[in-house]
Amino acid sequence: MASAGKGKRTGGKKATGTAKKSARTTVKKAAAAKKPTAKQPAAQGKEGGAWAAVFTPRSPGEHRYWLVKSEPSTFSWDDLLAAKDRTTNWDGIRNFAARKFMRDGMKVGDQVLFYHSSVNPQAIVGVCEVVREAYPEPNDPDWCMVDLRAVGPLARPVTLAELKTKPELAGMALLRIGRLSVTPVTPREWDVIQKMGAGS
Repeated sequence: MASAGKGKRTGGKKATGTAKKSARTTVKKAAAAKKPTAKQPAAQGKEGGAWAAVFTPRSPGEHRYWLVKSEPSTFSWDDLLAAKDRTTNWDGIRNFAARKFMRDGMKVGDQVLFYHSSVNPQAIVGVCEVVREAYPEPNDPDWCMVDLRAVGPLARPVTLAELKTKPELAGMALLRIGRLSVTPVTPREWDVIQKMGAGS
């Protein structure tokens, strides 16, 4: 079993006009403060705002892409390869945003990058796929897990340092919200990483 969770007066006409102008300015400032910005996404949260597209309806046969992290000392890529049917239940997620990505985003057939965290170097080492969609953890049904099956290793690991050098990956969720153990990957990011992992 994988453990991968550790997921701001005076009167008079002239004075009255000034007061109205001041009031309008105050209202505008208050309204502006409530508007979401690039640094403060809308109400679905920091993680949901920028990657809300992963929760939208899919086209027939469409698959999406993800990345999961695990410390090799807890559950490694080799452990996945050694598991029965090269499959494991991906449990231990204890972050609400990561749970939402896994519960509401992941579907059977989606491709998943397997990332070794808390080691030197941290790196993407393999590819797996979702073979069972989210279902409750037996000991804590408030949380969920999915089943992942190994597809195969990358020809060479792609390190975190290498990922950071690619302009095409600057917006990648792994690099922007690195604390999460489950994050989405765009098709463009997926293609770039596959080429890197193939040595090209």
